[in-house]
Amino acid sequence: MPPKRILICDDEEEILRYLGKILISQGYGVESFSRGAQLLRRLETGDEGDADLLLQDVRMPDMDGVTVLREAKRLRPSLPVIIMTAFGTIDDAVGAIRLGAYDYVTKPFPKEKILALLEKALEREVLIRENRALREELIKGRTTSPIIFRSSRFKELYDLTLQVAGSDANILITGESGTGKELIAAALHQHSPRNGKRLLSINCAALTDTLLESQLFGHLRGAFTGAVESRKGLLEEAHGGTLFLDEIGDMSPAIQAKLLRVVQEREFLPVGATRPKVVDVRFLAATNKELEQEIRNGRFREDLYYRLNVITLQLPPLRERPEDVEPLARHFLERSARRMNREIVGIHPMALTILESYPWPGNVRELENVMERAVILTRGGEIESGALPLKLSTLGSPDSGGDDLLASLESVELAHIRRILDRTGFHKSRSSEILGISRKTLDRKIAEYGIRLPCNQE
Repeated sequence: MPPKRILICDDEEEILRYLGKILISQGYGVESFSRGAQLLRRLETGDEGDADLLLQDVRMPDMDGVTVLREAKRLRPSLPVIIMTAFGTIDDAVGAIRLGAYDYVTKPFPKEKILALLEKALEREVLIRENRALREELIKGRTTSPIIFRSSRFKELYDLTLQVAGSDANILITGESGTGKELIAAALHQHSPRNGKRLLSINCAALTDTLLESQLFGHLRGAFTGAVESRKGLLEEAHGGTLFLDEIGDMSPAIQAKLLRVVQEREFLPVGATRPKVVDVRFLAATNKELEQEIRNGRFREDLYYRLNVITLQLPPLRERPEDVEPLARHFLERSARRMNREIVGIHPMALTILESYPWPGNVRELENVMERAVILTRGGEIESGALPLKLSTLGSPDSGGDDLLASLESVELAHIRRILDRTGFHKSRSSEILGISRKTLDRKIAEYGIRLPCNQE
């Protein structure tokens, strides 16, 4: 992260030298100006965001300090300003605060006082920016995690997601647990005409039939024991928006029958009611089960399946898109390190090779867990293989049948190169791109490890 940049405007050379020395020693970037006009030219010609704070004297020789402040706030409304003043000009400083200055400090000031004031002002500005961004995300309904990928396999899926998002069709999202079905559902809602309304979700496998029915349809007061007041269900709360039914394959046949009526007729009965309510909801459903097999086994209604499955989005497991392991791992690393206030900036190449070689039965969710654990255990500036769970490091060589408890680093690298070559059909340029090495380096490693290629690839 680049250092915070502080602008200082004061006509006293001693003040400029003093502040420059102590701020640079604390890791700040500093630009000094002895005239107000110089400062304003700098703000006018620079880019928004190239300065983090302004320290300005309230009295300037070439123009009134209040005028300088007023123009500075016009050019950079969000730039925090701290006014420097002598005891005789405190009234001017108070007036400057009314014009938008953050605070003032009286000369002469000790090092500790100015540094504490700077830190407080900068922290406040960070909070203001974060709150502003959060409000914008809430307004747009974009508070979900980003979708991280590099592979062409997932790009095809994401492009299809964006293509169908604008329709009002019900969509079935399938895939193994931990592949990111919730994120795809959020993307569908965010890029749909309904994004100004709510996206609500419910896990159908986490609730009993009674609770699930009440959560979905709502209930009237006295509808059952404990119903001391009427309550709206998610169907009513999501009116005009989107309802995401996660783990739809675990919904009981009785609730499936009631849901079918809503999907078909766009109306439903709250528990205990006799008059139906009309609702306008787009349905997104997700499952890790094979619903067609569930239909054959009599556990899922065929008519509901076809109502929900207008379009299917099949999420590939992480093992089928190894190119996505690195960007996902780095994303989870940065997020965990930021949350834990750790200075961890990268992943050691050997650790990355292990991550890319592992089959990830728990998919992206397992990778997230592994990276969070690694951030906790790492003591240096990058994730090393020792911080990874033992099961990731116990990858046997291809010829050992996986019996080695601890494979050598060379065997792990060899296994990974062979795996990537095989998946790309021994396309060297594509393989080197996935591996993150040059074509020349890949040729050298093929020769070193004695990897035999098909005759037409030799």
